[in-house]
Amino acid sequence: MSAERGQRPDVSTDQGRLDFIKILNTRLPKKRTIAQGMLRNEHGDLLLCQLTYKREWDLPGGVVDPDESPATCVQREVREELGIEVTVGALLAVNWLPPWRGWDDAVLFLYDLGSIRVDELNPERFLRREIAGVHWRSVAEIAAHVAPYAARMVQVAADAQETLYLENSEPRR
Repeated sequence: MSAERGQRPDVSTDQGRLDFIKILNTRLPKKRTIAQGMLRNEHGDLLLCQLTYKREWDLPGGVVDPDESPATCVQREVREELGIEVTVGALLAVNWLPPWRGWDDAVLFLYDLGSIRVDELNPERFLRREIAGVHWRSVAEIAAHVAPYAARMVQVAADAQETLYLENSEPRR
């Protein structure tokens, strides 16, 4: 039987199993994966990025590339977009996000990125096609600047003692 004619490959062979996996990879849903981080300054405020392509500010990070881990992604995105090196710490939350403003659903991994001094950020090193500016805000102040799901997620995760599983930024009950 040939997989080329729409028939199931012979999964009793290594090649057949690989061919079957290829078929599944083309048919199974692909879920967007996002990695972001909570980076604080010496006063405990959170870094928010003013992006060129969104109205709302957002946490540093971005979409995970194919074959890239979420932790590697957030570290890369911070380096590329803000020009600084961070150490990716604890996973604070995994947050399933429903479709929103034209985007399909996604899974967001939120990490602790530790803290830096305010003067460590140099706007000359920002990736200008994506970063219009950065702002430091307390957890209590961010709701006025970020998307509602981001505000809820940060508020829930800010003082969590363990990794959280969230759905639309709310603990699953």
